[in-house]
Amino acid sequence: MKIAVCLKQVPTRDWQPRLDDAKTWIREQDATFEMNEPDAYALEEGLRLKEKHGGEVVVCSLGPARVAQVLREALARGADRAIHVQSDASSADAFVVASSLAEAMKSEQLDLVLTGLQSDDQGFGQTGVILAEKLGLPHATIIMDVQVNPDADRGTGAPGVVKVKRELEGGWFQWVTMPLPAVLTIQSGINQLRYATLKGIMAAKKKEIKAVTPAAAADSKIKVAALYVPEKTKRTQLIDGTPAAAAKELVRRLREEARVI
Repeated sequence: MKIAVCLKQVPTRDWQPRLDDAKTWIREQDATFEMNEPDAYALEEGLRLKEKHGGEVVVCSLGPARVAQVLREALARGADRAIHVQSDASSADAFVVASSLAEAMKSEQLDLVLTGLQSDDQGFGQTGVILAEKLGLPHATIIMDVQVNPDADRGTGAPGVVKVKRELEGGWFQWVTMPLPAVLTIQSGINQLRYATLKGIMAAKKKEIKAVTPAAAADSKIKVAALYVPEKTKRTQLIDGTPAAAAKELVRRLREEARVI
């Protein structure tokens, strides 16, 4: 199997956001970056499928030169090679990212494309869905389990299929079977992440990172008017009455106003 995993480099979770002068994005020169956590689970799932069925894992990412950091990390964890779609549009929306990645992937003859469910910075949850449309492939989202039958890849003539478990609302799940190739967006927690070993880090230095440039930049479908850092405020409310009445009122407010129960 040839599996592609899409990765995104995002600001680290413990970094305190600082906005640029235009108030439309963060000050990237002040930020530290890491691999998007949902994408890390997608990478781990791709590596496990390769170990079970054979083949290779190709990691792909769009962004400036600093993106090579997460690509090297993925190679150190076990990916075979990488594709770096070079772009300075760090805050590009899902349509631009998916269009550029699809263009870079079309010549790869992939059996399976994995992405994280959403990114930790923008959280649109749309890149994998748009990518499937651009590649003309079936897709499924919020995946908690992947079972592949890649018979077509083994010369039997039978069509390869993938059976996936989707997470729905209210604790429900859904099993879906679809033909390969396909695109899946992986839910965090689907597996146990591995970390790069010293041997893997050394091997990653010799693995290929192919740099490509999109033929034409796609037009963004989203315009950010302004960003702001949420203000932290405190408000104290006193509930009068007997203990029983106060407890009843507290439960009502927690349920109907705070919506925490």
